[in-house]
Amino acid sequence: MPEDILMIEDDARLAAMVQEYLSDFGFTVTIAGTGKGGLAKIRAGQFRALILDLMLPDMDGFEVFRAIPIEASLPVIMLTAKGDPLDRIIGLELGADDYLPKPFEPRELLARLKSILRRGVHLAGSDVLSFGRLTIDEDAMQARLDDQRCRLTNYQFQILVALAKGAGRVMTRDHLMNQLQGHDIETFDRSIDVHVSRIRNVIEADPKNPKRLITVRGAGYVFAKSQD
Repeated sequence: MPEDILMIEDDARLAAMVQEYLSDFGFTVTIAGTGKGGLAKIRAGQFRALILDLMLPDMDGFEVFRAIPIEASLPVIMLTAKGDPLDRIIGLELGADDYLPKPFEPRELLARLKSILRRGVHLAGSDVLSFGRLTIDEDAMQARLDDQRCRLTNYQFQILVALAKGAGRVMTRDHLMNQLQGHDIETFDRSIDVHVSRIRNVIEADPKNPKRLITVRGAGYVFAKSQD
């Protein structure tokens, strides 16, 4: 079965070379020459991975990365001709899966692409809760946002797991306390509010306007399956 890859790259010759090379290994590569065009293709279709150039004619590659819909959950390899180590640091901190400076050997791009796709297959086959760019691995006791590990205490992680397992349903504080029995729970249910606030600081783009972990006044909390 072909693996659909999107490449956002304004160098037509380079894009055509990558497209031809990867096709020999079972990949179908769709090309977009601008950031806006690439984002439109992401919204319209389904891709297994994204190869993203940082220097585009209409918008910065980092802007494109930030604008990718969270539901797409695309592994991303960033390309740049700048050769600036800061670009790599920024890209990886934003959540890019890999980074490749130009010029590069097509064989190296292929190896890196296969590597990030193998990671995705492993996640899909394991007992991991996945919500867009947020993944929660209960066995490993890790939550990751854009493949960056979230810094949560054990208690906060258990609250997040309980809410995520009940995604779409309102959970009262009492229900959460019952769910967390045996996990060194604290005495007062209002401590739940404090921890939920700290979880939001880690997983929400705007903790003051949460889209994932929502308060239902007079009832409790709901973990949204999808975001607006």
